[in-house]
Amino acid sequence: MNHQSENSKKLNEFFNEEYTSLKTYVGSKLKSSIYWEPEDIVQDVALKLFAGADRYSPINNVAGFVYRAIKNKVIDVMRAGSKQMINDKNQNEEKLAILAESLYETTESEHTEEMKDTLKKAIIDLKPPYRDIIIAIDFEGYTYKEIEAETGIPMGTLMSRRHRAISLLYKTLKSKKEIIN
Repeated sequence: MNHQSENSKKLNEFFNEEYTSLKTYVGSKLKSSIYWEPEDIVQDVALKLFAGADRYSPINNVAGFVYRAIKNKVIDVMRAGSKQMINDKNQNEEKLAILAESLYETTESEHTEEMKDTLKKAIIDLKPPYRDIIIAIDFEGYTYKEIEAETGIPMGTLMSRRHRAISLLYKTLKSKKEIIN
């Protein structure tokens, strides 16, 4: 059997058996990333490994090979994400302040860094569909129509998710505020 078919077979078996574990591993490394989902990273690495399977010498330790490739991709994503976050930080801080004003029912001068940090953590802790719609609408400036065209999710569903996300954020922030006071 040649290297290409042997390597492809080994990779295919490994990804079929360990796909969920790989997503969990990536998720544990990227808990606070808003730019990538674990499944996206696993699929990107898998695509590159399968595409280059014929260039590798025989793979003896498939798990080590795949996990090393995923670890390298996570590092690349974190580096790129931190550069993107630095570039967008001022703009996102303004958008965060606007969202905080509406949720905390205060004026900008009353915002503290603690309030902003609490809001950031609350957004990150939302379930992915809720977090994604908040980020897309409130931070990235997408319209419901654009998201519908891109994802195929009906506009009404997107609006409902955002409404639910805002409600969850409001409840979280209200309970944190009561604890502080």
